[in-house]
Amino acid sequence: MPKAPDDASLKLDNQLCFALYSTSLAMNKLYKPLLDKVDLTYVQYLIMLLLWEQDGITVTQVSRKLFQEKGALSPVVKRLEQRGLLTRQASDSDERQKHLYLTTKGKQLKDKVQGIPEQVFCASRLDADDALTLKQTLESLRKQLHKLT
Repeated sequence: MPKAPDDASLKLDNQLCFALYSTSLAMNKLYKPLLDKVDLTYVQYLIMLLLWEQDGITVTQVSRKLFQEKGALSPVVKRLEQRGLLTRQASDSDERQKHLYLTTKGKQLKDKVQGIPEQVFCASRLDADDALTLKQTLESLRKQLHKLT
């Protein structure tokens, strides 16, 4: 006789995906007022973080690092450019490749966001070791899931 389906496996609170989704929503909610103060969306903030690490990165590189389609990033990059935070320049070797360069205003914005990571970390109430372990576990999960897609 076939085994009856386990109803516990279909409970919302038992879903890993829901735990990740609802945590992501809560994290975005935490970031919103912090980023509103500097007039950035979360995705704009991520792009700026990448540029503060490596000015001149290509849109393709940004796309790969953020696990986003280039087409989805185009309006975000355009908005950052309109605000005077970065410029887009075609590559010398390939006109289709666009490099992103911080403007003076974009470089200065870094000082205004310096405290955000610490504020978010403090709000999480995780100790440093637990935060690092969680980050590594999530990165491992992301890597495994990307192998399947």
